Amino acid sequence: MSLQDWANEGHLKEHITSRDEIEKLFAVYERDIADAEIETLSIDRRFATAYNAALMMARAALAASGYRTSGEANHVWTIQSLAFTLNPEVQLIEKFDKFRKKRNVSDYEMIGMVSEYEANEMVTMARELHDMLIEWLKKNHPELLAE
Repeated sequence: MSLQDWANEGHLKEHITSRDEIEKLFAVYERDIADAEIETLSIDRRFATAYNAALMMARAALAASGYRTSGEANHVWTIQSLAFTLNPEVQLIEKFDKFRKKRNVSDYEMIGMVSEYEANEMVTMARELHDMLIEWLKKNHPELLAE
């Protein structure tokens, strides 16, 4: 499988990104990672905002690769696309997807599903993806990085 295969199946669309788009995704990351560290927020909110920060990094990598999600299950395809973009260890993608499911339950069905440990893990993962994305962009798409 490849990103092009997913596009052929309708999960992705070809997309031309810009430095401006990537900068805006980084801005969302910065806002959300800062919010995720506000200790007076509920653990569920801290987890969800850290999740969104991480998702923005995966979305930026996908955009830099010439694609965006299309149709249903946008978060699933964005997370799974990391295998073709930043290429982290499989365990990171598996954990991110596990956290996606937990975030869905926490946001839409039930409070108290997230531990403080998991919220902190989500913050750490978001920061790791941020650092990986910057290094990947430097090597593969330096024109998309702010000067």
